[in-house]
Amino acid sequence: MPFRIRQASLGDAATVCAHRRAMFSDMGHQDEAALDAMITEFLPWVEKQMSAGHYLAWFLTTNSGEIVAGLGLWLMDWPPHMIAPAKPRANILNVYTHPEFRRLGLARRLMDTALEHCRAHGIRNIILHASPAGRALYAAMGFSQTNEMRLILED
Repeated sequence: MPFRIRQASLGDAATVCAHRRAMFSDMGHQDEAALDAMITEFLPWVEKQMSAGHYLAWFLTTNSGEIVAGLGLWLMDWPPHMIAPAKPRANILNVYTHPEFRRLGLARRLMDTALEHCRAHGIRNIILHASPAGRALYAAMGFSQTNEMRLILED
């Protein structure tokens, strides 16, 4: 089955949200209320970021236009750094493929699209947070573990 890549528009924000919710659900987050709360907060954020050109997204569609996979690229304002002194830091997120379309190379095609965008715009510093299911793909594409650490403060 042939697939086409198209760039998302602001009108696709709800689909970006649906992919984000499904991605977290697939990673084992089953608290429906928490997933709903996340999306309630995420929708206005992603709409604002898309409107400003800081969040780009691409979809893979069937010939009939059905969206079967998606990926987001958040261009983060980042201070000058030894790796990339004058460009934003790119954060790849919300990588999602509908279950019946997995293992067909669709996520790799979307990743190639996002990385080509970064190359074309001189963006060298690209990060992502990998799910266990995605680690092998990202490692095969040259991503490596870093020294980033995390602390989540309690309310």
